[in-house]
Parts: sequence; structure tokens; C-alpha cells
Amino acid sequence: MTTLKRLRPEIHKRLEAAVLEIFSDSDFHQASIRSVSKKAGVSFSTIYNYYGSKERLLFAFLDIWLGNLTDRIIDHLQGIEDLKEKLRKVFWIQLDYYEKNSDVGRILFMTLPMKTWMADETFQQRKMINLFLDVLRQGQQEGILNPNVRAGVLLDFMHGFVQRSFFMWVSRGQKESLAGQANVLFEMVWRAISNPSPDNGNRTNS
Repeated sequence: MTTLKRLRPEIHKRLEAAVLEIFSDSDFHQASIRSVSKKAGVSFSTIYNYYGSKERLLFAFLDIWLGNLTDRIIDHLQGIEDLKEKLRKVFWIQLDYYEKNSDVGRILFMTLPMKTWMADETFQQRKMINLFLDVLRQGQQEGILNPNVRAGVLLDFMHGFVQRSFFMWVSRGQKESLAGQANVLFEMVWRAISNPSPDNGNRTNS
């Protein structure tokens, strides 16, 4: 994050556009700093000196893009008290974000080698994950969500559903609005994560 702040805004903008285009359209292993350099009109040495590798270059931008998504979620959740509506909004925001920023979705869900990213600190996304887990744990404590699994399992299910929905949306030619299907899809998710025995909802396992 600090690396990008030291770059001039116009260089940052050109690099971002180049990273989006190259890493969303190419196989990760075929993409290179040289291809980003050529597309962005920024010297190879400048990029290499700031980032050191194509992995660090991509991860730095992913951290910013996901940070923007997190900030948007926080902003939209203001004033929503009902737990189900909070989760519905979070689900819609994710689908809407990846529909409007499909290049980011392609990189994140289709071209990024997950094992490589998992070894980098940007994979943690603590601000976003803690936000989600707090809401899910609240639901478990109130007996609304399934208390028989960890809150992290509920989160994994929701994230997996978003990822698969985006993947198939791309595979089917992006013919319909991804976010337009949010309510129908969320009701399926809600049935899966809600407490199957609400009268016994005092058991929590977060």
C-alpha cells in the first residue's frame, strides 16, 4: 500500500489499468513485469524497484481493490439493524462490485494462483474478514444462524457461493446482471446458513 502512495498519481493510474488488463486476460504465468511495463508506459526498472516481482505488483493492487470493496460494505451497512438484511446487503454489494469490476473478479477468482497469494500478507484481508465474522458471530449468538459450525465455515460458504456465481456468470457470457440475481441467490444462501433449530439457538461455536 505504501509503495503505491509513493508513485505519482498518473503512474499509479497507468499501472492499475495495465495490471487489470494483462492479469485478467492472460494466464498468470504468461504475464510479466515487461508486459505491464510496455502496456503502462512505465519503465521495467521503476516497476521492479518498487515491487520486486510480478506477484508483489499484483498483490499490491489486489489489496487496494479489496480494500475499496471493504470500505463500500462498511458504508452500506450503516443504519441496517436486521441481521438478515445486513447479510443480504453484503451479498449484493459483492456481486455488484464484481459485475462492475469484472476484471478484478477474473483475476481474483480465475487467474490468480491461490497458493501463491496465500503466502503473501495481503491474502489475510483482516479488515474485511473480521467485519464478516463479527456479523456472523452476532447471528449465531442471537440464535439466527447455524450455531453448530464455526462462523468461519459460514463465511467460507458465502464466499464460495459468490465465487461460483461470478465464475458461471462469466462462463455463460455475462448475459444477465449478476447483481440482479442477488435476492434469489441470497435466499438460497440464507436457508443454508440459518439456524435449523432456532429454538435451540443458544449453542454457539465461533
